Amino acid sequence: MTEKLYSTQQYLREVPATVVGSDPDAGTVTLDRTVFYPGGGGQPCDVGELWVGDDRLEVTEARPDGANVAHRVEGGLPPVGTEVRAVVDWDRRYRLMRTHTAMHALCGVVWERFRSPVTGGNMEPGAGRLDFEIEDWDSDRDRQPIQDALNDELARARPVQIDFLPRAQADRDPSLIRTKVSLLPPSLTIVRVVDIVGLDRQADGGTHVEATDEVGPVLIAKVENKGKGFRRIRIALEDQPAP
Repeated sequence: MTEKLYSTQQYLREVPATVVGSDPDAGTVTLDRTVFYPGGGGQPCDVGELWVGDDRLEVTEARPDGANVAHRVEGGLPPVGTEVRAVVDWDRRYRLMRTHTAMHALCGVVWERFRSPVTGGNMEPGAGRLDFEIEDWDSDRDRQPIQDALNDELARARPVQIDFLPRAQADRDPSLIRTKVSLLPPSLTIVRVVDIVGLDRQADGGTHVEATDEVGPVLIAKVENKGKGFRRIRIALEDQPAP
């Protein structure tokens, strides 16, 4: 099983690792441990590099492969047993961390005002969208107050904590699922929980910043009407350098 360091050490940018599996047909290798997030929950996978000594191999995709993470590599695949240095594209990853945390904060703000579940979402570095069931929405009345409340919460530097709960315990807490339908697979026995303390707490596997003030200012770029009672809220983050 790949040791998934991104799940607990989200600021870790690189790690020495060993190739433990290879699939020439898929162009992928499996490592004994990795910093590459394989995507999920609307967050794209990480990209980056594998270094074999002074030789650089581009990692164009990371994806789940059972209990492992498969890394798609451009060029020849290093054989099993090869020692490598796995390096994530940190600037891109950090923008995704900021974006993902902003989207959780938006969930908290919308839930506080409308008690509305999320029906869908997606993101890219620096921008994202969430879909909500909000019947009583008026853009002239609601858009600016939601944006102001979101930025106020982010500026409070609320800590973002990661916990792991047994599945049975998580199932007894319906507040952990902010989507209209639970997306937790039946085979999942341990549930990772992301807690923006005092604002939003939900089951989630993605990467996040350690405190909300790292996100920076967020703009509600657009609100779309996706049918009766359904609103798509698009957000955009200001550019800022990764630490």
